[in-house]
Amino acid sequence: MVTLTKIYTRGGDQGQTSLGDGTRVAKHDLRVAAYGTVDEANGVIGLARLHTEGEADAMLARIQNDLFDLGADLCTPDTGRKSEGALRIVDAQVERLEREIDALNGELEPLSSFILPGGSAASAYLHLARTVARRAERLATRLGEVEPVNPAAIRYLNRVSDHLFVLARSLNDKGKADVLWVPGGSR
Repeated sequence: MVTLTKIYTRGGDQGQTSLGDGTRVAKHDLRVAAYGTVDEANGVIGLARLHTEGEADAMLARIQNDLFDLGADLCTPDTGRKSEGALRIVDAQVERLEREIDALNGELEPLSSFILPGGSAASAYLHLARTVARRAERLATRLGEVEPVNPAAIRYLNRVSDHLFVLARSLNDKGKADVLWVPGGSR
């Protein structure tokens, strides 16, 4: 368990921060941007959870915890001095998402158009979280082009955005209350 006794350290006052292995990097470093965006997605999921209950809320609670695992994974370089034994996303976390996606998707109305974020408050927030997760995925894959990134972390990011999409539809009366895009409908 992590114990935080001091919230500010002044260590970042010059525009740098520490990675999980203690390496100092610029706050705008690609690795920091990737795990910071994962944190942002987690925050949006927290907003969605204000409007969920039951199994949907339980799924989101597990995802929030996983996203902290993912942030820890991304903030500790694979080749850094503390890489051995570092917390990493594992395939079981990805597989759980896939099982939940399949179960949720099996109950949804078929899609007849692209979906606009909306319907219920929970759904709208989950669509926002999905877009933030996609941005985190883009940043993590870009990071993976310049230094090693856990492949399971990339897979998790890809699946979590799919999960958020399907759950958003589920919370819109299993897709019946989805807000559909009407191409050219505002002309």
